[in-house]
Amino acid sequence: MSAPAPAKRRLGIYLPLILFAALVLLFLFRLFAGDPQKLPSALIGKPAPMTTLASLPGLPIPGIDSAAVSGKVTVLNVFASWCVPCREEHPALLDLQKSIAGRNIRLVGLNYKDKPDAALAFLKELGNPYSAVGIDPMGRTGIDWGVYGVPETFIIRPDGTIAYKHVGPLTVELLRKVLLPEIAKAGS
Repeated sequence: MSAPAPAKRRLGIYLPLILFAALVLLFLFRLFAGDPQKLPSALIGKPAPMTTLASLPGLPIPGIDSAAVSGKVTVLNVFASWCVPCREEHPALLDLQKSIAGRNIRLVGLNYKDKPDAALAFLKELGNPYSAVGIDPMGRTGIDWGVYGVPETFIIRPDGTIAYKHVGPLTVELLRKVLLPEIAKAGS
């Protein structure tokens, strides 16, 4: 038997390294190429999923019912007590509630994969900005809404279609620059 040619031997050594380097470049490109806040949602422009969720025990407000959403702009915020970014965004939600008070706009909370006692303690500690809170302990409703993780915020038009989705925590600046204008567009 003859020994393999030196060129073939070098190719056998360098080809895996070249493929690995190409994969690393591809992963880096995808990692830094897009804004994770702009994850696509197949639900934009479509009717919001029919949702009926029980209220959070201990809060004197109703759960979520799709029938109660129609006729006004609704901001649905998906949150959980175990979610650190939810805690960070909470002051912005309290500001949002103040901004929409007295207007034909509702802010509702969808408590996602959480323990009711923990969610209640979370809202008692930080304040409750919601006019309704529905509990989704198994995450099934979150699947219907296309939730990637918490927090996420949806804006629903008065006709029940989803107008906008924000993935990630809200800030006071995002509220002013993005969310409030989107709410205004949804109501017009």
